Amino acid sequence: MDRSSHSRSRRFAPVVAIAAAAALTLAGCSSSSGGKKSEESADGASAGKASTPRMTVALVTHQSAGDTFWDIVRKGAEAAAAKDNVKLIYSNDPSAANQANLIQNAIDQKVDGIAVTLAKPDALKDVIGKAKTAGIPVVGLNSGVSEWQKLGLMEFFGQDETVAGEALGKRLNEAGAKNAVCVVQEQGNIGLTQRCDGVDKTFDGKLQTLNVNGTDMPSVKSTITAKLSQDKSIDYVVTLGAPFALTAVQSVSDAGSKAKIATFDLNKDLTGAISDGTIEFAVDQQPYLQGYLAIDSLWLYKNNGNYMGGGEQPVLTGPAFVDKTNVDKVAAFAAKGTR
Repeated sequence: MDRSSHSRSRRFAPVVAIAAAAALTLAGCSSSSGGKKSEESADGASAGKASTPRMTVALVTHQSAGDTFWDIVRKGAEAAAAKDNVKLIYSNDPSAANQANLIQNAIDQKVDGIAVTLAKPDALKDVIGKAKTAGIPVVGLNSGVSEWQKLGLMEFFGQDETVAGEALGKRLNEAGAKNAVCVVQEQGNIGLTQRCDGVDKTFDGKLQTLNVNGTDMPSVKSTITAKLSQDKSIDYVVTLGAPFALTAVQSVSDAGSKAKIATFDLNKDLTGAISDGTIEFAVDQQPYLQGYLAIDSLWLYKNNGNYMGGGEQPVLTGPAFVDKTNVDKVAAFAAKGTR
């Protein structure tokens, strides 16, 4: 994405803030196995549930087992589904080919809408085209902010990963970092690549990239440990997800390193680590909001013809920094699994 696109995205930040506030008022992106589907019933929804006809929406993500980020996305989607009288069908697979098959399954079920992540957009282009041909509206969330319009999606909800990376790079400069390593848990994931590239654009020090197997946490730990043991000058480890940051804490200890840790994304355990100083800060993209807005947008489109962002701009849900100065404000929500 070019700089002009970044500027346009920033101009929409006030719209995002309004959308976020509205969503949180109404409502109050891997822990399941890949490819399995679950249908979430809204029968027990609280008062205020929409009286519009029941509709079915599929949420298809690239969630990998063990990544708690997606639990938060899903909770947001479930909250919107309960409010909007939506039958939510959730499925996931980190393999782009399998994710495409899951989208095809949703098309075959003749759902009323599809929300999808675009970690590897090229692999999903054809099947998204089939959804459009079938008259099924498709929105994007989390991954693919630079690709959603090319694939013809109606709307997108997430953060600009390059902008988020640039912000983190500047934060490393403020912290006096000189030699950082960016840990990538899934090679080929466009959003993760953009995060590290963004850090590299603004960080004044040396940035190394370390690829790890994010589906094997013991391997992640040993790979980071080996890197820190090999290069004692590394003073910051940047991870791209909360579980990997918490694992990096163990690696730093095992390697006898003095490196500090910063990360993208939050979960309950990570807020505790920020509070006690084990982890310096996190970049929050509000995954609950991404799931909530993606499902709510499809309901709004079907029942009122609305387009968030006018179909021209993404609705940005981040980035925002969480550190010791503000972690207490989000810790209670993180404990409930919604931040």
